[in-house]
Amino acid sequence: MRRTFVRGGAALTCALSLAAAVTAQEPPEVSRTPDAVDPVRRVETLVGGSAPRPEGGEFETDRDSFTPATSTAGRQRLIVESAYSFIDNRRTKETHSVPELILRYGLTERVELRLGWNYEVGGAGAEVTGAESGERESARSGQLVRETTLSYGAKIGVTEQRGCVPRSAIILQGFTPTGGSAGTSNATQLVAAFAAGWELPTRWRFDAAVRYGTGSEKGDRFGTWAPSAVLRVPVGERWAVHGEYFGLFTTGRATNGVQHFFSPGVHCAVAPGLEVGVRVGWGLNDQSPRFFSNVGLGWRF
Repeated sequence: MRRTFVRGGAALTCALSLAAAVTAQEPPEVSRTPDAVDPVRRVETLVGGSAPRPEGGEFETDRDSFTPATSTAGRQRLIVESAYSFIDNRRTKETHSVPELILRYGLTERVELRLGWNYEVGGAGAEVTGAESGERESARSGQLVRETTLSYGAKIGVTEQRGCVPRSAIILQGFTPTGGSAGTSNATQLVAAFAAGWELPTRWRFDAAVRYGTGSEKGDRFGTWAPSAVLRVPVGERWAVHGEYFGLFTTGRATNGVQHFFSPGVHCAVAPGLEVGVRVGWGLNDQSPRFFSNVGLGWRF
């Protein structure tokens, strides 16, 4: 009896040893890096790595001011912006601009793709908004000019704020007319913009930008420079106000134009991912419109 028990224990010990040996010979699991399974991260690495994504419902829209935001939409995030502008021109009929629609989709944390559409009717262009490529010649007094425009392009984050280095971004965008009154230009206009800014210890933000856009009118090709600067001040957790200066300076025309504007505004985060805002402005010289107003929203998905 005892001899049988010893033989059974020896057999059990041998079986356990064999199982342990087989388990030890199994190939180890292959570890995968995020880049190996996510091709978007490879693109992200090529353009300089990832940048922090805004948390919660807080985000920045480009339509809040003439100066574009220095942030991008965020990886795989979609921002929908839309607005209406009224412009009281001095010597021609007023201008109406709607819906100033722009879709901003984050390909990576630093790169966003942009697609937009807008309709304008009035005696002059809606150059006080981001939906316009640049200044165009005013129509004759009493004449209305209608124009629809498709916009497309990209925004790329360049730097993040570190000490005196600002957060910055560049925007490259094209504007192609898709319809309009007889005689309006059908040439595609190009705009390049660079924006940079700092968040101060008080949570105030100071941003500045400069953009250059091409233009044409009856075969006359020219350029428009547009510098701007804005100071944004938060009021509580949901509200913010701002004051802004921007100007428009044409070059290469038979008679170049100069326009100066001052524009205050307010915006509110009414819900997580949803922001509404209003801004108004006054022309500071005789070549600029008397007054403009803009109301719109931004919705982040």
